[in-house]
Amino acid sequence: MNPSLLCPRFEKAMTLISKRWTGLIVFQLLSGPHRFGTLESSLPISGRLLSERLKELEKEDIVSRKVFPETPVRIEYSLTTKGLALEPIIKEIQNWSQDWIKIEDN
Repeated sequence: MNPSLLCPRFEKAMTLISKRWTGLIVFQLLSGPHRFGTLESSLPISGRLLSERLKELEKEDIVSRKVFPETPVRIEYSLTTKGLALEPIIKEIQNWSQDWIKIEDN
């Protein structure tokens, strides 16, 4: 396919969302703000990779990082308006997967 016919915005969006664990991080944050430890314990992902993905999502203005000046410091991650706009897409992928993806028993 001729690269000039591809939509660069669509390609960038797919590249961002298709990175390993990114979709699941967004899915987890759809339920509301989470602390790093809560996200880390709810996903089978290393802390280093989770931190990397959160920084990427923050850079893209999909995730917001809020620091609470407490002792010890509390940090919460939540979806921005841009991130919340992904909700219908994530929900449709969830619906599609319920209908069409079969999990093989081991």
